Amino acid sequence: MGRPWILDYDGANCTIGAAVGIIGERWTFLVLREVFNGVRRFDDMQRRTQAPRQILSDRLGRLVDRGLLRKVPYQEHGQRSRHEYRLTEAGLDLYPVLVALMQWGDRHAVSPAGPLALLTHRDCGERVRLELTCGAGHKLASAREVTPLPGPGARKTA
Repeated sequence: MGRPWILDYDGANCTIGAAVGIIGERWTFLVLREVFNGVRRFDDMQRRTQAPRQILSDRLGRLVDRGLLRKVPYQEHGQRSRHEYRLTEAGLDLYPVLVALMQWGDRHAVSPAGPLALLTHRDCGERVRLELTCGAGHKLASAREVTPLPGPGARKTA
């Protein structure tokens, strides 16, 4: 194998780096996990994630500011108005990322008791799994079947 072409390109425009800059932190992933599981209220998220209140508030604010969550007001009878957090379309687009992390964890980081949750298809009840395919529909078994090429945002280094 020769020298990787990527060494001739600037990494500053990397979309993986940009995505990690937005969501690549433990508390953020735990908040997203909870929202995908239907947990919408601050106190419930705090109890489930065990995040300190200030950190949870910060992460929720960032996810709202980045357009991944939206705040929806609600009010319990006799209580002050509060907000629930709901996924936006951009937030929903992160679902495959969380499923991929979950599948990896189920394979390489699971406790002896087994995984906490199993994902099933609502219509048929079968287990959900994430697979990579190409545009022609071929299933890819590993990263060894993928060839990265420069994209339109690639810029050669000097």
